Amino acid sequence: MSGNLPLKIKGISQLLQLRGLPKSKHPLIAVFDIATIKELPNHLETPLTTDFYFIGLKQFLPCVVKMKYGQQEQDFDEGQMRFIAPGQVFSYYAYPTEEINQSGWLLLVHPDFLWNSPLAKKIKQYEFFGYSMHEALFLSEQEELTMKGLFRNIEQEYSTNIDQFSQGIIISLIESLLGYAERFYQRQFITRKITHHSIANQLEALLEKAFTPEILAQNGIPTVKYISGQLNISPNYLSSLLKMLTGNSTQQHIQEKIIEKAKERLVTTDLSVNEIAFELGFEYPQSFSKLFRTKTNYSPLAFRKFSRH
Repeated sequence: MSGNLPLKIKGISQLLQLRGLPKSKHPLIAVFDIATIKELPNHLETPLTTDFYFIGLKQFLPCVVKMKYGQQEQDFDEGQMRFIAPGQVFSYYAYPTEEINQSGWLLLVHPDFLWNSPLAKKIKQYEFFGYSMHEALFLSEQEELTMKGLFRNIEQEYSTNIDQFSQGIIISLIESLLGYAERFYQRQFITRKITHHSIANQLEALLEKAFTPEILAQNGIPTVKYISGQLNISPNYLSSLLKMLTGNSTQQHIQEKIIEKAKERLVTTDLSVNEIAFELGFEYPQSFSKLFRTKTNYSPLAFRKFSRH
């Protein structure tokens, strides 16, 4: 393989074979105790993309590397979880130790396993499947015990003789695992409030700069992708964080900044609505007027008239 193109993995069995892991008892789901993995292949760092969900709980013993959380050194050492959706690119990185010394669990689930269940649709709505690798879920000791219990229950059900009840029970356990993950991510947003407020402050500074006339003329209205890229976090994670802190998504923050700048121009200048719209990066003035009315319940001209009297 040349360059950095990811290796496309189709089916769980192909990944297990590539990693030298034992065959799965079911073609659409696999669960492993990571402590049983004693060797790792030399091509471990090859980027991969799969057609199935990947849920991992890892604990490195001893923790020889501090994890990074955004730009901050991580202070959760007990364990970490990552959630990867089909089509996302990821890779592992082996530590230069003489032997594998880690514990945890690995769950692989093909979407077809969830077919015709409520989770088949719901799983796509969990935003943490869109988070970047460095936005892992870091668990407290008690939270880790909760997650380990669910992985063990899935493994136990998966390892017994498959019958007509097995799939439903496993899906129910997976849904519980994802529900706890959602709760623990919300906790993580709260417990790392200082870091998160720092990100919110950086966002405000970025938006202020992005809406200066020269930057707007050069780049147009900033997008969620641009803003999250400047903050070095994924769009989904940024929106989840902002919803927790402010109740608004990133897109809503951008729109609020547009309205703030529009009000300023409407009150302090005699520019026409069309001129203000173009200055704020809108290709079509009617799009600007529609957004302004939606956010303020006034047309731009009505707001100008009201504000000047």
